[in-house]
Amino acid sequence: MSITAKELAQKLGLSQTAVSMALNNKPGVSTETRRMIIEAAEKYDYDFTKLSLKKNKAGSIYAVSYRSHNAILSYSPIFDTMVEGMESVIQKECYKLKVVNFYEKRDNLDHYLEDLRATDCVGILLFGTEMREEVVRPFFKLPFPVVIMDAYFEGLDFTYVLPNNRQGAYLATDYLISRCLKQPGYLQSSYPLRNFSERQEGFFRAVQDNGMSRSRCIIHQLSPTIDGAMADMLAIIDRADTLADCYFADNDLIAIGTIKALKLRGFRVPEDIAVVGFDNISEGRIIDPALTTISIPRHYMGEVAARELLSQIEESKQHTCKIEVSAKLVKRFSV
Repeated sequence: MSITAKELAQKLGLSQTAVSMALNNKPGVSTETRRMIIEAAEKYDYDFTKLSLKKNKAGSIYAVSYRSHNAILSYSPIFDTMVEGMESVIQKECYKLKVVNFYEKRDNLDHYLEDLRATDCVGILLFGTEMREEVVRPFFKLPFPVVIMDAYFEGLDFTYVLPNNRQGAYLATDYLISRCLKQPGYLQSSYPLRNFSERQEGFFRAVQDNGMSRSRCIIHQLSPTIDGAMADMLAIIDRADTLADCYFADNDLIAIGTIKALKLRGFRVPEDIAVVGFDNISEGRIIDPALTTISIPRHYMGEVAARELLSQIEESKQHTCKIEVSAKLVKRFSV
């Protein structure tokens, strides 16, 4: 009787994952470890024919990044991180993952969806970050399941996987108030997105729960990119507009651009003005001072979205759901 991969792992004192990677010729183990596993598998009569049974399934899963103004997805790692999470699930199930970008200003949506029908597509993971309800609606007519990520449209019956924006903004604002004991200001994206609207709700709820008035919050509208936010904030400072003692920003890009502008004009962060962001991008760890922010497990979001789509493809799952992934406060030095 041939040995199993699990038994082989036990004999070698290795993890089952490492043995599986070596037997399936996947990256993740060293050349020496791979050689040792293969030699042991031959010695203990492992049945290599099992590997040939695991073939790619018919059809591809498409990860579609819909870009309207392209101000968010082009300037942050959100998309790439979620794709990595999808790949980690989809590859195990032997589907192919194809990543495509749709540019609203350049591409025709009707033609694009018609072309999709003629491909080997069996399901779509759709990034709704920059989408509006009217452009999501045509996806409902496709003959295969669609899971929407990073957005929620109440009137459309899809499965959704998105961050808990209200909770994250509440955590950030509540912490900001507890540290600064001052009325917080709001650094609002000049590009309206559903995620930002939900973060605004969380911000104002925290303000009210701390006994402060919404109407007293200073609000600045800034471009949701580092360079754009810096330029906008420099203009605000140079106009001598009233500044708040502390700010919550719609995303880290705005927060980082604001910190750069404040420092250029001689303000100390956080001593003079504190800033908290949202998204926990890598640039936030590099800037001085390091950015206090909200972390969303984007890789995990990609995994969850992929699993939900696979269940609809393979199990003909009929019901839909809305999954909100919890946020976590990351305390650094900008507050």
